[in-house]
Amino acid sequence: MELTAHISAYREGRGDPRRLVGEFRRAVLLAPLIGGGADTDGGLMSAVSGGIRWFYAFTDEEALARFAEARGEAGREWPYLAILGARLVDAVVPEVDGPAGVALNVADANGSMLFPPVAGIVPDACAVDIEAAPGAVA
Repeated sequence: MELTAHISAYREGRGDPRRLVGEFRRAVLLAPLIGGGADTDGGLMSAVSGGIRWFYAFTDEEALARFAEARGEAGREWPYLAILGARLVDAVVPEVDGPAGVALNVADANGSMLFPPVAGIVPDACAVDIEAAPGAVA
């Protein structure tokens, strides 16, 4: 079962959250780069909401195109990085100063999903739902 099918099952109340996260981690996602065009500085596109940095990611080029259309920017080039979901949360999220998660397929009303900065999704050191041990250095 592909990631979008796991999202649909979860949203319908019949999915397994552990399998959904596992499929997310194994999926190759498309993360748009800041800027657009050949002059892109290579940073991943994101937004901050509720004190959390959300990295945009998409399951395929069609989902990314719907996002571009929703932003009124379908006419420009949208360079992206193909990255495993696991690498996005295990390597990129820890580099952010503050909590970060992944907003997947955000332009798809019935196919979007947030992967927040909580234990089981991001590394424990980055999870907002785990208290640091006394004396631990953050």
